[in-house]
Amino acid sequence: MVRNRRWIAVGLVLVLIVLGGAGGRLSAGRAYQATPVAGDPATRTRLPGQYAFYPSQVAQPGGDLPGDPQVQLVKVAEGLADPVNVAAPNDASGRIFVVERAGTIRIVDANGQLLPEPFLDLTDPQGANAVMYAFLEQGLLGLTFHPDFKNNGLFYTNSTNLLRSGDLVTAQYKVSADNPNKADPNSVIFISTRAEPYPNHLGGDIAFGPDGYLYIGHGDGGLEGDPLDAGQRLDTHLGKMLRIDVAPAVALALGQGGTGAVVGGKAYGIPADNPFAQGDIPINLFGRQGDEAEDAFARLHPTALPEIWAFGLRNPWQFSFDRQTGDLWIGDVGQNFWEEIDMEPAGSGGGWNYGWKFLQGAHCFPNSMEPNCPKVGVLPVAEYAHTDQEAGGCTVIAMGVYRGQESPSLNGIHFNSDFCSGRIWGVARDEAGTWQYQELLDTSLFATGAGESESGEIYLTTCVCGYAEATGQTSRDGFLWKLVAADKVAAGAETAPLEPAAGATTGATPPGGPG
Repeated sequence: MVRNRRWIAVGLVLVLIVLGGAGGRLSAGRAYQATPVAGDPATRTRLPGQYAFYPSQVAQPGGDLPGDPQVQLVKVAEGLADPVNVAAPNDASGRIFVVERAGTIRIVDANGQLLPEPFLDLTDPQGANAVMYAFLEQGLLGLTFHPDFKNNGLFYTNSTNLLRSGDLVTAQYKVSADNPNKADPNSVIFISTRAEPYPNHLGGDIAFGPDGYLYIGHGDGGLEGDPLDAGQRLDTHLGKMLRIDVAPAVALALGQGGTGAVVGGKAYGIPADNPFAQGDIPINLFGRQGDEAEDAFARLHPTALPEIWAFGLRNPWQFSFDRQTGDLWIGDVGQNFWEEIDMEPAGSGGGWNYGWKFLQGAHCFPNSMEPNCPKVGVLPVAEYAHTDQEAGGCTVIAMGVYRGQESPSLNGIHFNSDFCSGRIWGVARDEAGTWQYQELLDTSLFATGAGESESGEIYLTTCVCGYAEATGQTSRDGFLWKLVAADKVAAGAETAPLEPAAGATTGATPPGGPG
């Protein structure tokens, strides 16, 4: 069918907002200590763990997942304003926290009720961490909870800061001592501030990995075609996955001092096993030793930012860790042709290059038909096309690997949706070890963000999200949905509207959305 209502007419602004993890067991009352990966950092390679140059190995829609899974989305809550992210603490409360891009965090309690008062409100323009929510993709974008939240009450946000002209700020907060459903805005500690050249391609998602370190997804900084060449540069945070140790900020919040003192003006540390922790080591880009191209690249990039875990990303809007395997899954939003799902196995050692802007998906950029572009980086496990209105979309929304208890038939599948098409896909290996990528549901929703509950259930946010420059997002037409196996839908539950048959109409197309 042709999905005319989704492909926005020329002249309208399609805001592609191109658009978290587990930790170790911790002791109450002690500073959190992340667990470094074994091995001597001085001898670690600066090459990715593997390079793949075989586009035929990248799965596309049309595959067959083992077990023939069937899925549905069940409505959990409505009345949300521009929801873009979901997170949950490991405190046995059953609460789901939903990020509203204008600067608020809302709570859906264990009974599925959306609490009337926000958990955190950053909309006051006089506030120290006031959110800039004025254009394109700016706003409150990411939320994650400390692995020891149950004991220390700490959580983390990622947002564009009004007082810093839209720069991205990763901040730490503490829950109120009097009310578990309220954060203490005065507890804020600024962990990292990163300059933003443009108001789009910000990334924004944050999550703790199974190693206890904080990962920050960061877009290439904006405009089209990566004009700053940020994706392949290692002297900038743009176009990267960052990995930091928040132990100094934790120590400050818990009043422990000493080793918790902020070093070098930053409330975080660099994990010793980060791939570029020793930034003066020559960097190998193409996977070839001693040739002219490598030597030239090394001369242009004599140092690398030690925070970098991976590079070559365009806009990692949503990412997560498989809580069972520790694998890192990234939904990297493409520009004009391809959306991609990347997977980095646990224990990779980092330093992987995901190819942007040499590659978009498994294809040359900007001309996907060009056969002689540099074969750089690790290819995605799955991709889909913008041009395929029968099986594609425009903005990937990575949802995570299902590890919940309610729908065992979905176990081990990584799910994603898309803003423009509203489809749900799943990707997993078959018995032969080949990646299979299958469309599982075709809805008329506009997906904007996702996340997991404490128990591993997967949630999706959707929103028509009409945006007015003068007033911002004022309508509360956002929803929270839960992914379930089709045979687990409870009687009377409201499920997602499906895409109508060919020729049917569904009303006006919204003026903007994620990308």
